Amino acid sequence: MAFTAADVKDLREKTGVGMMDCKKALVEADGDMDRAMDILRERGLAAATKKAGRITAEGIVAAYQENGVSVLVEVNSETDFVAKNAEFQAFALDVAKTIAANDPAGVDALLAMNLAGSDRSVEEIRQEKVFSIGENISIRRFTRIVGHAVSYIHGGGSMGVLVEFKADPAVAATEAFAEMGRNVAMQAAAMNPQYLSEAAVPAEVVENEKRILGVQLAEDEKMKNKPQKVLDGIVTGRIAKFYKEVCLLEQPYVKDGDLSVAQYIAGVAKELGGAVEALGFIRYVKGENMQKREDDFAAEVAKAAGQA
Repeated sequence: MAFTAADVKDLREKTGVGMMDCKKALVEADGDMDRAMDILRERGLAAATKKAGRITAEGIVAAYQENGVSVLVEVNSETDFVAKNAEFQAFALDVAKTIAANDPAGVDALLAMNLAGSDRSVEEIRQEKVFSIGENISIRRFTRIVGHAVSYIHGGGSMGVLVEFKADPAVAATEAFAEMGRNVAMQAAAMNPQYLSEAAVPAEVVENEKRILGVQLAEDEKMKNKPQKVLDGIVTGRIAKFYKEVCLLEQPYVKDGDLSVAQYIAGVAKELGGAVEALGFIRYVKGENMQKREDDFAAEVAKAAGQA
């Protein structure tokens, strides 16, 4: 069965695979479009399997919000170069849309679902992207929130924050609320808090901080002879400072150091005439705590030249 240049172009548009690979698939399939698509999918699977062991510590954090549902997802690639690829970014956004629409229980459940706008699974499309883009691609983690939330994506996807609020619907629908939420999310991105509030800090964490402070004071020549009441007061003061460092709501608001973040939120709520409460936040940094790829370019060049 013969095929034309238009068929090659059509196959490329349907699959996202390069023109030469599409032409080869059509030749092998004797011009049968459906068979050619199957061939490319099969090769995509082979490419995905071959690349499955490669480290994916780059990529992007993407956000999506629609109809009261907010999603933050990390999709990883091998290199930062691919993370800037429009096809890769479109795939990450479609993954976020899929999460918003389907509420998967985890990554495995997500991979089995049809990708948003497609009749094929997320895993099938992921394998195709591995083939067409040429790098291993993985979906690491995601968070889905139903209710009032505001997102912030930093540095083209290098970091993402999602902050959840409890608020009156009329208040949450205002531009001022959206601006406030974005400012709080930016605070979380910049200042890297570990907890939402003082109440959220586990008791064992606080006790460990007190223990460390006690050791430091005991070893301080200027402090070791101070009355215990004075030492206890110093520990109390330093714990208060600790809370301001690690708790989002206790931190000084970066745009007005005279206010804490909690006071900033309360002030905006008062102006809007309704109650607003921060319920939690999620902060993803792409590739955090993952092994980084270490390229041996000399070895790669030698291998490409047939010397290794």
